[in-house]
Amino acid sequence: MTEIKTIGVIGAGAMGRGIAYAAALGGYRTVLEDVMPEMLEQGVAYIAEALEEGVGRGKVTPEQKSKALENLTTSRSVEDVCREAELLIEAVPEEMEVKLEIFTIFDKFAKPGAILASNTSSLSITEMATITFRTENCIGMHFFNPVPKMKLLEIVRALETSEATVQACVEVGRRMGKEVVVIRESPGFITSRINALIGNEAFYMLQEGVASAEDIDKALKLGLNHPMGPFELVDLVGLDVRLNILEYLHKTLGEKYRPCPLLAQYVKAGRVGRKAGRGVYDYGPEAKK
Repeated sequence: MTEIKTIGVIGAGAMGRGIAYAAALGGYRTVLEDVMPEMLEQGVAYIAEALEEGVGRGKVTPEQKSKALENLTTSRSVEDVCREAELLIEAVPEEMEVKLEIFTIFDKFAKPGAILASNTSSLSITEMATITFRTENCIGMHFFNPVPKMKLLEIVRALETSEATVQACVEVGRRMGKEVVVIRESPGFITSRINALIGNEAFYMLQEGVASAEDIDKALKLGLNHPMGPFELVDLVGLDVRLNILEYLHKTLGEKYRPCPLLAQYVKAGRVGRKAGRGVYDYGPEAKK
């Protein structure tokens, strides 16, 4: 089994920067990559802020914070990161074409024995693995937003993923402070498959005028003990991301996952959540920063 010393994270958006936080705090040399300099700058600032918040909450020691920041570097070249890392985790947009492109680069430039991982929340790891010559080293590592606070990590075994690859990623997850579940690949895995149904039904209820978004959120938080309401959650994750997941699940699992027309309408209007300043709720211009 390849010893993992360096983790490369491709994409410095909300998920990528969170994964880089967890990797650096877990003691790994961490390279965060993005082609956009401003995304890298924002990513590093987010990680520093999250570490400081962790110190304030007593979850991170000052020494751990300093070491994590020492572990963190950035890059604007996927190829360069591939040459350094024993574990590569892509956190690019939830579109199969984009992920296949990244896995093609991984396969061409990664070290022999390197693990190629996707942070997809629903797409097929087997399909990504098939375009490589190292299918046994391909795996899903589904983190949850916000990564610094969410404890779960879904490890997704593709058709030909080796046991050594699974165990290496389980160990990485544990060092990152995550609770790990290992599952056989299936559309939507565990959480996305169930959560997509809940969130989609909430949109149908909103569309039908059953209740306001605020009251639907309140009902699920107080009545079902959910930490966030479905609309609060989808605004955090991104309505465009949720729509992509539902469209994929509708195609693979059938009619019960057909996206609510209101959700599709919101996405067409650019109301995709906190990152746009407006989703189901209005967050104002400050939310975009």
